[in-house]
Amino acid sequence: MKEISAEILGAASAEKSWTAVFADLVKARLTTLVLLTMLVGFYVGEHGALDFALMFNALAATALVAAGASALNQLLEREYDAKMRRTQNRPLPSGRLQPATVMIFGGVSSVAGLIYLAFAVNSLTSVIGAVTLVSYLFIYTPLKRVTWLNTAIGAIPGALPPLMGWTAARNELSGEGWALFAILFFWQLPHFFAIAWMYRDEYAKAGFKMLPNVDPDGSRTAQQAVSNTLALLAVSLCPFVFKMTGTIYLAGAIILGAGFLWCAIQFSRQLTLTRARQLFFASIIYLPLLLALMVWDKVK
Repeated sequence: MKEISAEILGAASAEKSWTAVFADLVKARLTTLVLLTMLVGFYVGEHGALDFALMFNALAATALVAAGASALNQLLEREYDAKMRRTQNRPLPSGRLQPATVMIFGGVSSVAGLIYLAFAVNSLTSVIGAVTLVSYLFIYTPLKRVTWLNTAIGAIPGALPPLMGWTAARNELSGEGWALFAILFFWQLPHFFAIAWMYRDEYAKAGFKMLPNVDPDGSRTAQQAVSNTLALLAVSLCPFVFKMTGTIYLAGAIILGAGFLWCAIQFSRQLTLTRARQLFFASIIYLPLLLALMVWDKVK
C-alpha cells in the first residue's frame, strides 16, 4: 500500500510539475492579462445582447496566438534568459523542454489562432493579431538588445489586445477602439520602467538595453515614468469623452490615475528599490480596477 501511495503521489507531483512548465511556457499571467483586456474591449464594443459564441471564439483564438507568441519569444531569447536569475528557470534554459518542441508548439499555436480568428471572428481581428505577433517577435524582441526604446515599441503589441476585442465585436476600427489601445499603451510604460529599475543589474548582465542601464542617475527613467503616467491619466478619460462610459467611470479614472501618478512622482523623487516596487504594485492594482469600472459603467 505504501508503494502504491508513493506512486500516486509521484504521478500527481509530476503532473503538477508539467502543468507549471506549460504555464511558464505560455507565460500564463501575461496571457491572462491579454485575454482580460481583449474581453473588456469586446464587452465595451458589443451592441445589445452579448454574443457569447463570438466572444468564446475570440477568446479561444486569441489565447492560441498569445500562447504561441510567448513560446516563440522564449525560443528566441533562451540564451539571454539563462543569464538572468528571474528567467533562468523557464522551460528552455532549465532544460525541461527542447527548442524543437517549443518551436513546433509556438508555430502551430500561433498559426492556428490566426486562422481561427479569420474564420470564426473576422479577418480584421486576425490581421491585428498577426501584426501583434510579428511586431512582438521580430521587432520588439531583437530591439531589446539594441535600444532602450524597445520598451515603447514593445508597448504597441502589448496594447493591441483590447483593440482586437473591439474589432471582434464591431468588425471596424474607430476612435473608441484606439482609446482602449492608448490606455494599455501608456499603462505599460511606467509598469515596465519600474521593473527595469528593479532588475537593472540582471538586464545589463543579459545584454538587454533598458533605460536604467543607460541612465545611471535615473533622471530620464524618472521623467519617463511621470510623463507617461500623466499621459495615461489623460487618455483614461477618453471612454467617457466618447460616451462609452458614464460619470462613475470618470470619477474612478481620475482617482485611480491621480493615485498612480502620485506613486510615479514618489519614485522620481526617491529612486529606490522600495519606490520602484510601490510603482510596480500600483500599476498592477490600477489596471484591473480601471477595467472593472469600464465594464460596470458601460453606456448601454
